[in-house]
Amino acid sequence: MSLLKKDPLQIIAFQSYGTRTHFYLRGRALEDENIDLQQQGLLRLLINSWKRIESDEIKNVDVNIKLSDGTIISTKTDDHGYFIAEFTHKNLLELANEEGWVLAEVSYGEMKMKRTIQKGNLFPAEVLIPSRKVEFGVASDIDDTILHTGVVSRLKWKLIYNTFFKSAKKRKSLEGAAEFYHLLHRGVSGTNANPIFYVSHSPWNLYLYLELFLRQNNFPKGPILLRSFEYFTSRKKRRTGPRKKHEITNLLETYVDLPFILIGDGGEHDLDIYMELAKQYPNRVKAIYVRSVTHRKKMLRIKNLIDNYKDVPVLIVDNSQQAMDHAREHGFIKSL
Repeated sequence: MSLLKKDPLQIIAFQSYGTRTHFYLRGRALEDENIDLQQQGLLRLLINSWKRIESDEIKNVDVNIKLSDGTIISTKTDDHGYFIAEFTHKNLLELANEEGWVLAEVSYGEMKMKRTIQKGNLFPAEVLIPSRKVEFGVASDIDDTILHTGVVSRLKWKLIYNTFFKSAKKRKSLEGAAEFYHLLHRGVSGTNANPIFYVSHSPWNLYLYLELFLRQNNFPKGPILLRSFEYFTSRKKRRTGPRKKHEITNLLETYVDLPFILIGDGGEHDLDIYMELAKQYPNRVKAIYVRSVTHRKKMLRIKNLIDNYKDVPVLIVDNSQQAMDHAREHGFIKSL
C-alpha cells in the first residue's frame, strides 16, 4: 500500500454461488484507484491496465456481510486482500429473486486506521442459488470461447493488445454467443433459469473488466470464476493442477444432482480438462462444445482427441449456429 497516497477504500464482491443452505461469497478489499472502464484513449487504457495489475490491497481487516433477513457474518481479508465468507442458512431460496440471486451488503468492520470508505461503507454482493427447477448448469470458458482474445497468436501479442489496449466497452463477443447462452439459460422449456458459470484462467484483477464485457454484450448474468494474480504468475498451478478444473470440480461437488454442459475452445487444454471431468463424474456431463481456433496444429490435436470418443457428445463448432442446432437436436434448448 502506498505511503504517499491514501486512496479511498472499496470492496469488490465477486458474484459467487451457493446452495439452498450454504452461503458462499468471495471478494477483495482494495484501494479505489479510480479506474474508469469506459475510457477509450490509448494512454488512459494503459494507465488503467497498470492500476488493475498493481492493485493496492487492504490486508488483514474485518469484513461484514449482511443479508436481507438481517443475518450477519464476519470474516477477514488475507495478505492479498481477498476474503471468503461462508455459513449455513436455513433456506436461502426464500431470500432469492426469481433468477436465484440472493442480494447482500458488504462492509468494512472497525479499522485501526482512519480512511475514507466509498459508498458509505456499503458495497453490493450477489450469490446465485439455483432453484430446484433447473435442468442443467453451464460452465463456460471466456477467452476465445465467447470473447475474442487471440490466445493462439504468435507470442500471444493479440492477447496482450486486446487485454491492455482495448476497453471492455469496445470488446465484442463471438457472433451468436450471447443468444446461445440465453437459450441454454432458458432451457428446453424456454422458462427455466439454468445457471451459467464463467470460468477463466484470467486473474481476479480483471473481474470488473470481464463483468462489464458480459453485461455490455448481453450475456446471462452468472458467477465469474477467476484466479489470484499470485497463482497466475507462479508455478503453483503445476503442483495443484489447472485452476479451471478445480473450479468446475467445485461446481460438480456443490450441485451433486445437476448435470453440466461444458464449453471451451481449442486454443488451450479445455477439452483435455472436460474429458477428464466427464470420466471422473459419469453421467454428469451432458455435452462438450469446443470452439475452433485458427491454429492447424492445435485443431488437429483436438480432432485426434475425440476420434472414437463415445463417452459424452463432443462437438467442434466454427460458429454459434452449429452449437444451437446440436443443442436443439439433443433437447437442451427450446425448439424453433
